[in-house]
Order: sequence, then structure tokens, then C-alpha cells
Amino acid sequence: MTVVSVESSTTSTALVLPFEVASARTARRRLAADLRAAGIASDDVHDAVLVLSELVGNALRHARPLATGALRVTWRWRPHKLEVSVTDGGGPTEPRPLELPASALGGRGLAIVDDLSARWGVRRGNRTTTVYAVLDMTPGTDQS
Repeated sequence: MTVVSVESSTTSTALVLPFEVASARTARRRLAADLRAAGIASDDVHDAVLVLSELVGNALRHARPLATGALRVTWRWRPHKLEVSVTDGGGPTEPRPLELPASALGGRGLAIVDDLSARWGVRRGNRTTTVYAVLDMTPGTDQS
């Protein structure tokens, strides 16, 4: 797995990753490490990682890569808030939570994002779609 590029500061990270399944793991690991280093409570770290994983998975399943063949994953934090986002080349449908029967085996990704985040949404650009989620973060001292 090759990370195409990384931009990072003390309050944000942007990764350009190959448009492939292994990129989800790379993004999850980096986000978890960044949040732990910032002293975020472990429950919030787990929630943020799950949300990011769902956003990356949805991009890989339902969208096209950016013109470069990649996707862009970013996060930025400020006191008590974290915004995670995934930018891809857009897809044929609008990202939205689905109303599914209890017996459905999949399709709950954005419902999970909706439950775990304070808010989420979609930004459209010129041949790009960015799905973002804002999560409340709790400073903590546990590093698990």
C-alpha cells in the first residue's frame, strides 16, 4: 500500500490514497494514531475510526476515483470537534441513509455515520464529491 501524499499539521491530516480497499485500513490506523496522540478519549477514537471506515467504504463501493485514480481522506480537529471527510470522483447516486428491513445484510453505513456524528453532509465540487462527518470529541488521558 502506497500513500500517494500526506499533508499534516498539529490539527489536520490529509491523505491521498489509492482507490482500493487497503486504503481504508491505512486511513483508520493513521486517524487512530493522530487522535491518540492528541489525547482524545478512546471511545471517541473508536467512533471516529468507524465513521471514517464507513465513509471510505462507501466511496469505494459507490463512487469513482478522482481523476488521479485516488481518493482523498482528511480530518481536522479543534477543541471538542473532529471533521472527517472523503473526497472521490462522484457516483451515480446521492449519498443518503437507507431505510432497510431488519433482515438486510448491508446498507447501513450512512445510518451508522448519522448515529455517531453530530452532523454529516455532502459537498459537490467540479467532478468531485466529498462526504463529511463532524463528531464531538472528549479529551481524555487513556491511550488504549
